[in-house]
Amino acid sequence: MRITALLGCSVIVLAGCGSMPVTGDVKAVDASQPGDSQVQVYAVEPREGAAPSEIVDGFLESMTSDDPDFRTTRKYLSRAAAKTWQPSEGTTVLAQAPNRSGPLLHDEERRDAETSYTLTGEKVAAIDDQSSYQPLAPTDYSQVLHLVREEVADGKTEWRIDIVPDGLVLGQSDFKRLYRSVNKYYFATGRTDGRPALVADPVYVRTGTDPVTRMSTATQTVRTLLEGPTNWLRPVVDSRFPTGTALRKGVVALAPDDQNVLKVPLNDKADKAGRAACRMMAAQVLFTLRDLTSARVEQVELEGGKGRLCALDADEAAKFSADSGSDGPDSQYFIDAKGTVQKIPGATGGSGTPEAVHGPLGTGAAAMGAVGVARDEQRAAAVSADGQHLYVASLVASGELGQPAVTSAGKKAADRLSSPSWDGRGDLWVADRDKARPRLLRLAEGEGEPQEVRVPGLDGGRIEELRLSADGVRIALLVTEDGHTTLKIGRVERRGTGEAPEISVEDLRQAAPQLTDVSAISWSGRSRLVVVGKEAGGIQQVRYVQADGSTPSSGASGVLPGVNQVRAVAAADDELLPLMAETEGDGIVKLSPGDNWQTVLEEGTSLVYPG
Repeated sequence: MRITALLGCSVIVLAGCGSMPVTGDVKAVDASQPGDSQVQVYAVEPREGAAPSEIVDGFLESMTSDDPDFRTTRKYLSRAAAKTWQPSEGTTVLAQAPNRSGPLLHDEERRDAETSYTLTGEKVAAIDDQSSYQPLAPTDYSQVLHLVREEVADGKTEWRIDIVPDGLVLGQSDFKRLYRSVNKYYFATGRTDGRPALVADPVYVRTGTDPVTRMSTATQTVRTLLEGPTNWLRPVVDSRFPTGTALRKGVVALAPDDQNVLKVPLNDKADKAGRAACRMMAAQVLFTLRDLTSARVEQVELEGGKGRLCALDADEAAKFSADSGSDGPDSQYFIDAKGTVQKIPGATGGSGTPEAVHGPLGTGAAAMGAVGVARDEQRAAAVSADGQHLYVASLVASGELGQPAVTSAGKKAADRLSSPSWDGRGDLWVADRDKARPRLLRLAEGEGEPQEVRVPGLDGGRIEELRLSADGVRIALLVTEDGHTTLKIGRVERRGTGEAPEISVEDLRQAAPQLTDVSAISWSGRSRLVVVGKEAGGIQQVRYVQADGSTPSSGASGVLPGVNQVRAVAAADDELLPLMAETEGDGIVKLSPGDNWQTVLEEGTSLVYPG
């Protein structure tokens, strides 16, 4: 059963109202109303003489409230359990609110003094103590709550829970109501160009005020930033904050002033930072908070134990962006019916007249089947129509088409080269799908001898397609195994020296476990992807997923307006640019923010933005 809240029972639910009505019928309300961010749940103490089942129900519902320090929630626990229960020790996310079954009766001598109930459900995710989201293929969840009769005031005894697991257990809709995804930012390591670039590290923080710390959402986010990167991203990023840096004691609300300047009070550990490092610290804060506050933060000012450390304007922070693209809006590129690479100028918002690109890829010297364009739009890589050869050519200078940079020995097109992808460092990546020798290859700066990249987590799967993030430290892979193609995200680790680099893709993790088959992907912003796929037994859908495998906090699970028979998608790092899709029946279509799909071209394949 889904436990509901009744007035006078365990919680009171207010949906978008400023006060409680004093007349009218009392109605049962599901505290887990999907997508209703206006729902507020208020914890209510257990009533006198409550049955064991009512205690369990009240405890579960109270967990979905904003009860300060869970003080009311703890009243459903025994005195000992109330002191030791740690609600901040992670969160278990179930597909629906937990079901309660029981009681599990003990023998006659004990049944009046103790009992147990079992909580069950379908576990779909977990939030660890670093606030990191871990998506899971749906698995059975089962947990026993043990209750005893305990003496309370006036010598009376009441049922209380004395054995309870740490952390919270929430249904998906309650989780989305209570938490939101935020990106904190750290600097990529191992860059040879000396250019610092920020990498998004998604975590979940409490929407509004955290019940335990009493911190606002912005303050929680800065606190997690100062605590350092999540374990998954830690091997490839650094923080410029000195070890031990934390918010000054007592800081619970960070907000910009009327000049849009945000002052961040830090402890004296921050005083160790030099001026250059301090400005990079401020850039981390600016990037982290820019999507959180209702007013744009124009400047961040860091304060240490001895006073003001440094300040950084939003415009100055832009140089730390991972996107080393062209100066203007990104153009869209595709291959026409003759195998020629075409360009839709970026200034037209995806609606301009296509034109052949400059250089040999625009002359039709050889028919191409897939294209990838460097982020600065100076070069492109194209795979021949038969999938056998990869060419790299200039987009700004004329010349002859050179020799292939990579050649596959696969016996048919589906077993040859994937579409190529460029990272923000200027490196070119492609997968050779040759069944006899499947490989992931990287060409440093898009030239020279291709280097094979180790992917230890494939476990017999084959890479079908790939897309590199702008920061160059994450790679999205479509991997086929046991007849299904799924989306996995890997961490790109770089070791060795510039002359003898050692590159590997580590810790592959499922990014869309709810989709049993994925057919197309594209990065869309710094920590989000657009994915085309199907759930088991379902129809094709186009949806957004976060890089950590979660779905956006708003919208219907990130699902986009329907479009038929999508073969490929293309999204830009700039989320204001239109989403493009290649379809079987409607040609190339685009979806601008707040609009519906519109046809751009009646034919064209291998549609891409730079990257």
